[in-house]
Amino acid sequence: MNWEMLTAIGQLAAVFIGIPSVIYFAVQLREQTRERRQAAVNALTVQWGDLTKALHENAEFTAVYLRGVQSFHDLDAVSKLRFSAFQNRFFKNFEGMYYSRREGILNTELWNEIDRTMSDFLAYNGIQEWWQTRRHWHTEAFARVVDGIIARGEKPTAYSTYDLKQVVLPKDS
Repeated sequence: MNWEMLTAIGQLAAVFIGIPSVIYFAVQLREQTRERRQAAVNALTVQWGDLTKALHENAEFTAVYLRGVQSFHDLDAVSKLRFSAFQNRFFKNFEGMYYSRREGILNTELWNEIDRTMSDFLAYNGIQEWWQTRRHWHTEAFARVVDGIIARGEKPTAYSTYDLKQVVLPKDS
């Protein structure tokens, strides 16, 4: 056996061993990417749940929130601070979802759901008023998304079955 024959056998062995290894590596990489995306979506879901707890666990804050969506400017200073802190967390969550979409972590269907949710909230004057005071706390790319949703001028319907004029702070027990 000469060197050329040994080289040819070595190359052939590399093909039979190398190609399946590359295919295996590609499959593993795709699976890891899918798992990372799912973990990111799960983390966003948990963050969303933690955020919305404030609305169902605290009646006083819920009343502040419902008054705030009507008019941020009409809230007293303490209520403005509470409403603003909540909205900031809310919109930082939306911003994280926006960047997850840009990075391909969230698919179109999930992003469309988020867009519809943001549209529901941003249709209210109070949230638009708040946004004008805190827009500069967000990235320009995300701010353009929010501004675009506001520009669509959708009618507020998320709380349309609630009598928002009747919202008052609960009495102390």
